[in-house]
Amino acid sequence: MLPPLRVLETCIYAEDLDAAYRFYHDLLELRLHSRVEGRHLFFHCGHGMVLIFNPDETKNPHPGDIPSHGSQGSEHICWAVEREDLTRWRERIESAGVEVEHEETWENGARSIYFRDPAGNSLEFATPRLWENDPD
Repeated sequence: MLPPLRVLETCIYAEDLDAAYRFYHDLLELRLHSRVEGRHLFFHCGHGMVLIFNPDETKNPHPGDIPSHGSQGSEHICWAVEREDLTRWRERIESAGVEVEHEETWENGARSIYFRDPAGNSLEFATPRLWENDPD
Protein backbone atom coordinates (compact mmCIF):
# COMPACT_ATOMS: atom_id res chain seq x y z
CA MET A 1 0.00 0.00 0.00
CA LEU A 2 1.26 3.47 -0.86
CA PRO A 3 1.36 6.23 1.77
CA PRO A 4 -0.96 9.23 1.29
CA LEU A 5 0.13 11.45 -1.61
CA ARG A 6 -0.41 14.91 -0.12
CA VAL A 7 -2.69 16.92 2.11
CA LEU A 8 -5.93 17.41 0.17
CA GLU A 9 -7.64 19.74 2.61
CA THR A 10 -7.08 21.39 5.93
CA CYS A 11 -9.70 22.80 8.26
CA ILE A 12 -9.83 25.73 10.65
CA TYR A 13 -12.62 27.38 12.60
CA ALA A 14 -13.97 30.91 12.74
CA GLU A 15 -17.21 32.19 14.24
CA ASP A 16 -17.22 35.36 12.11
CA LEU A 17 -17.34 33.99 8.57
CA ASP A 18 -17.71 37.45 7.04
CA ALA A 19 -14.38 38.52 8.57
CA ALA A 20 -12.86 35.19 7.49
CA TYR A 21 -14.10 35.76 3.93
CA ARG A 22 -12.55 39.23 3.78
CA PHE A 23 -9.27 37.89 5.16
CA TYR A 24 -8.89 34.74 3.06
CA HIS A 25 -10.50 35.98 -0.17
CA ASP A 26 -9.72 39.68 -0.23
CA LEU A 27 -6.33 39.73 1.52
CA LEU A 28 -4.83 36.28 0.81
CA GLU A 29 -6.57 36.02 -2.59
CA LEU A 30 -7.83 32.45 -2.18
CA ARG A 31 -10.56 31.53 -4.66
CA LEU A 32 -13.94 30.75 -3.10
CA HIS A 33 -15.27 27.27 -3.87
CA SER A 34 -18.48 27.41 -1.84
CA ARG A 35 -20.17 29.19 1.01
CA VAL A 36 -23.08 28.19 3.20
CA GLU A 37 -24.16 31.29 5.07
CA GLY A 38 -23.38 31.01 8.79
CA ARG A 39 -21.92 27.49 8.42
CA HIS A 40 -18.75 27.37 6.28
CA LEU A 41 -16.44 28.77 3.62
CA PHE A 42 -14.41 26.52 1.33
CA PHE A 43 -11.45 27.98 -0.60
CA HIS A 44 -9.20 26.59 -3.31
CA CYS A 45 -5.47 26.73 -2.58
CA GLY A 46 -3.28 25.23 -5.27
CA HIS A 47 -4.23 21.57 -5.55
CA GLY A 48 -5.79 21.54 -2.07
CA MET A 49 -8.58 23.18 -0.11
CA VAL A 50 -8.85 25.36 2.99
CA LEU A 51 -12.10 24.69 4.84
CA ILE A 52 -13.35 27.22 7.39
CA PHE A 53 -16.22 26.13 9.60
CA ASN A 54 -18.27 28.05 12.14
CA PRO A 55 -17.72 25.79 15.18
CA ASP A 56 -21.11 26.67 16.68
CA GLU A 57 -22.88 25.38 13.57
CA THR A 58 -20.81 22.28 12.90
CA LYS A 59 -20.04 20.81 16.32
CA ASN A 60 -23.35 18.91 16.31
CA PRO A 61 -23.89 17.59 12.78
CA HIS A 62 -27.34 16.81 11.49
CA PRO A 63 -28.25 13.24 10.51
CA GLY A 64 -26.62 12.45 7.19
CA ASP A 65 -23.89 15.12 7.62
CA ILE A 66 -20.24 14.21 7.61
CA PRO A 67 -18.90 13.72 11.16
CA SER A 68 -18.00 16.78 13.18
CA HIS A 69 -14.33 17.68 12.89
CA GLY A 70 -14.53 18.38 16.63
CA SER A 71 -12.18 21.29 17.06
CA GLN A 72 -12.44 24.75 18.50
CA GLY A 73 -9.80 27.33 19.17
CA SER A 74 -6.85 28.30 17.08
CA GLU A 75 -5.36 26.01 14.48
CA HIS A 76 -2.33 26.35 12.16
CA ILE A 77 -1.86 26.49 8.40
CA CYS A 78 1.44 26.96 6.58
CA TRP A 79 1.44 27.97 2.91
CA ALA A 80 4.41 27.65 0.59
CA VAL A 81 5.35 30.90 -1.12
CA GLU A 82 8.30 31.62 -3.36
CA ARG A 83 11.26 33.28 -1.63
CA GLU A 84 10.94 36.40 -3.78
CA ASP A 85 7.25 36.73 -2.79
CA LEU A 86 7.75 36.41 0.97
CA THR A 87 8.67 40.09 1.42
CA ARG A 88 5.74 41.19 -0.75
CA TRP A 89 3.34 39.05 1.29
CA ARG A 90 4.72 40.51 4.52
CA GLU A 91 4.20 44.05 3.19
CA ARG A 92 0.68 43.21 2.00
CA ILE A 93 -0.52 41.74 5.27
CA GLU A 94 1.13 44.46 7.37
CA SER A 95 -0.44 47.17 5.20
CA ALA A 96 -3.81 45.55 6.00
CA GLY A 97 -3.07 45.99 9.72
CA VAL A 98 -2.11 42.35 10.34
CA GLU A 99 0.87 41.97 12.67
CA VAL A 100 3.70 39.63 11.73
CA GLU A 101 4.29 37.85 15.04
CA HIS A 102 7.55 36.16 14.17
CA GLU A 103 10.03 35.69 11.34
CA GLU A 104 12.32 32.67 11.21
CA THR A 105 15.28 31.68 9.09
CA TRP A 106 15.67 27.92 9.45
CA GLU A 107 18.91 25.93 9.54
CA ASN A 108 18.43 24.79 5.93
CA GLY A 109 17.98 28.41 4.74
CA ALA A 110 14.19 28.33 4.48
CA ARG A 111 12.33 31.37 5.77
CA SER A 112 8.94 31.75 7.48
CA ILE A 113 6.69 34.53 8.72
CA TYR A 114 3.90 33.92 11.23
CA PHE A 115 0.69 35.94 11.64
CA ARG A 116 -2.93 35.42 12.73
CA ASP A 117 -6.31 35.62 11.04
CA PRO A 118 -9.25 37.49 12.62
CA ALA A 119 -10.30 34.30 14.48
CA GLY A 120 -6.84 33.88 16.05
CA ASN A 121 -5.68 30.98 13.87
CA SER A 122 -1.89 30.81 13.48
CA LEU A 123 -0.85 31.24 9.85
CA GLU A 124 2.54 30.90 8.23
CA PHE A 125 4.05 31.68 4.87
CA ALA A 126 7.21 29.65 4.29
CA THR A 127 9.60 29.14 1.43
CA PRO A 128 9.17 25.68 -0.13
CA ARG A 129 12.54 24.40 1.12
CA LEU A 130 11.23 24.28 4.68
CA TRP A 131 10.76 20.49 4.70
CA GLU A 132 13.29 19.70 1.98
CA ASN A 133 15.63 17.73 4.23
CA ASP A 134 13.04 15.45 5.81
CA PRO A 135 14.04 11.77 5.82
CA ASP A 136 11.96 9.30 3.79
